[in-house]
Formats: sequence, structure tokens, C-alpha cells
Amino acid sequence: MQLREVPVSVPDGCQLIAGQAHFIKTVEDIFEALATSVPGLKFGVAFSEASGKALIRHDGTDQGCISAAVEASKLLGAGHSFVVFLKDAYPINVLHKLKSVDEVVSIYCATSNPVTFIVAETGQSRAILGVADGLSPKGVEGEADKEERLELLRKIGYKR
Repeated sequence: MQLREVPVSVPDGCQLIAGQAHFIKTVEDIFEALATSVPGLKFGVAFSEASGKALIRHDGTDQGCISAAVEASKLLGAGHSFVVFLKDAYPINVLHKLKSVDEVVSIYCATSNPVTFIVAETGQSRAILGVADGLSPKGVEGEADKEERLELLRKIGYKR
């Protein structure tokens, strides 16, 4: 077995959600969950099959997000994994519905940061072991940092 670091960049204005799922209708069910979460949501989803034709299935409402999801899935090469790119939305808007999709087993990450996937490669397949998301902490927030965080949350509409 070989361990690999697979960096995946997140396009400007987008958010990445990656996870593990199963079954051929995953793409359709994720599409429906996302499309009914936020009216007019722009997104793309790609799902890597682990058997049969072993294709990367894809769908979405935004061609740029679809292409980014397919490219990330190609880089990862891990069966039963899925990648979603959202545009002009946050994962908090869709994660609850996404987690309730029957085929979704787990979520690895939801971020706008550059991420590095830790992937194990065996003789015939790959598996995502985990994700290194963004940067390591540089310190502990102070009072000014708390105010700045709360101000941001108010600005983007998540706090009054």
C-alpha cells in the first residue's frame, strides 16, 4: 500500500464538500438534495463508482462547478467517493440535507480552503483516509478576534 497526498484547490467563490457514498443513484439523489436546499443553487457533483463500469458520474446546475468536481474526482481516484462544489453558497446551507441522503456514508470535509486528501493506494483501488484542511492554528483568539468573528457572522446573515 502507498500513501499519497492529493492536493485539491477550491475555485474562487466556491466551497468544497467531499464524502463517501455508495450505489449508482448517488448522483441523482445528491442532485435532488442540493437543488431543493437553496433555490437557484449553483453546484456540481461527481461520484466515483467502485464497481461495474467504475465511471465518474456527474451532474449539477453550473458547468464550472461540475467540471471542478469531475477533475477533483479524477485526481482522487477513490471509489465510492463524491465531490461537490457550491458557488455563492455555504456548506451550512446544504449539509443537513446532504447527510440525510440514503447513500451518503460520511462527510470528509466542507471548506473553501485548499485541501490535501490523504489517499491510500492498494493494488486495484484507492481510499480517502482523511483530509488536511487549510492551515494549522497560529494562536488563540483574543477579544478583538471574537468581535471580528461575530461581525463577519452578522455581515453574512448568520447572526443578528
